[in-house]
Amino acid sequence: MTLVLVYLSSNTAWHFPLMILASLLLFLFIIRIVIGKTRFKEQFRLVLLLSFLLVVLGMLFGKYGAQWGLPWWIYYPIPMLMTLLLPPILLKLNTKRTIIYLFLSFLSAPFIHTFFSFFLGWTEYMPFWDIPYLGDL
Repeated sequence: MTLVLVYLSSNTAWHFPLMILASLLLFLFIIRIVIGKTRFKEQFRLVLLLSFLLVVLGMLFGKYGAQWGLPWWIYYPIPMLMTLLLPPILLKLNTKRTIIYLFLSFLSAPFIHTFFSFFLGWTEYMPFWDIPYLGDL
């Protein structure tokens, strides 16, 4: 296990795909909490479509939008607004569930950044927020 972590830390090509995977799993977990087990199973195809659209394509758009020369006010807010607005609308969440979803979704990015930064020393998820690496403490 230690060798795997050393390899993944030294080979930065793995960082972004693993961050997408972690974000995808966390998004699915949040949706499962918000809509419950029964609705999650019933709407699984829609949840998977939302997950792919919002997490995978959203993160790719955010990462490569900057490299394509798009202004930050396009490549950052568009995926963020889609993530905030589409699940409550498409999953027909009531007010209580929407508030829970919004609260958890706002916590998800700092959670993932803290995890990757603190345990692996990967700081590119939210590079403007400095979290010390456990290995440096």
